[in-house]
Amino acid sequence: MQRAALLDAARSLLSEGGTEALTFPALAERTGLARSSVYEYFRSRAAVVEELCEVDFPVWAAEVAAAMERAATAEDKVEAYVRQQLTLVGDRRHRAVVAISASELDAGAREKIRAAHGELVAMVVEALREMGHEQPRLAAMLLQGVVDAAVRRIELLAPEDPSTVTDAAVNMALRGVRG
Repeated sequence: MQRAALLDAARSLLSEGGTEALTFPALAERTGLARSSVYEYFRSRAAVVEELCEVDFPVWAAEVAAAMERAATAEDKVEAYVRQQLTLVGDRRHRAVVAISASELDAGAREKIRAAHGELVAMVVEALREMGHEQPRLAAMLLQGVVDAAVRRIELLAPEDPSTVTDAAVNMALRGVRG
């Protein structure tokens, strides 16, 4: 239970203040534990971040996969892939994952994050193949780049409404720059 409380506190801290806010004193304060007790659960900030990725990313990916499974056509699946990721932007788990991406991590943690993102990209490859892409894996990686740019736009609280950014990202995914 303490480990779960520490992870929940870490999500909140990352969501509220980014990686700079994720400190062991802050975790201790949020959970009511002594600072030394936090070290009993995690050896470093990177270890907290790594466990958050292991716990939260599969849940997030499952939500994207479920949205795609409900879609009828390949184009609908691509749209669901984009929309569901952008819908999750406001979720604390997603904010934590975004903050994590910007943090200083050891090579092992970075590799786990890369692998998790690779699994996410792999979800849309078949739909892109069905749509006739000659290089569906490359198209999937580029599509994820569009999603990542839209995430940053929403996270930066751009002047556009998040739904406008989402619609533009879906339009870009399905129709390219022609609109």
